[in-house]
Amino acid sequence: MSASEEYLHRCTIGELTPLAGPIVLVEYDTKWPGRFRYEAERVRATVGGRALRVEHVGSTSVPGLMAKPIIDMILVVSDSAEEAAYVPMLEKAGYQLRVREPAWFEHRMFKGGHGDVNLHVFSLSCPEIDRMVMFRDWLRTNEADRQLYARTKRSLAQQVWKHTQNYADAKTTVINQILSRAARMG
Repeated sequence: MSASEEYLHRCTIGELTPLAGPIVLVEYDTKWPGRFRYEAERVRATVGGRALRVEHVGSTSVPGLMAKPIIDMILVVSDSAEEAAYVPMLEKAGYQLRVREPAWFEHRMFKGGHGDVNLHVFSLSCPEIDRMVMFRDWLRTNEADRQLYARTKRSLAQQVWKHTQNYADAKTTVINQILSRAARMG
């Protein structure tokens, strides 16, 4: 087992199942912002004032960008390591804790909706929040980098991946290149 796969097994809650087929990308759907708003309201209603910030991130948050049809959201709480403060409420509302990454910003990830929502939980001071939002905002306004990212995703989606995370990890180089430009220009 590779170090990457061993890490996935350690961080995944429940069974880590391999992909059953290829990565599926679809054209941008104008319903995605509404889907995010619906889920964001559910999250806010569920955790109340513990939700310090809720953001739509990932490719479904960028108009015109193809994406896996999964809404990625960030929930910012005071301390994501303090699971007792929010996990039971989210689980009662139907969100399932699937990832616990103490070594990476105390990140937690829940599956929600009908499997079409990834809810990423971070602590208030986490730099990954600003990084993800900057990436989203840059792609919303920079056509060249949006097209570069789309081409990269399309090319990588044609490859065979054991886990979705392997596909996500393969995008790291281009994401970092785009973020570097965004930081210089922003």
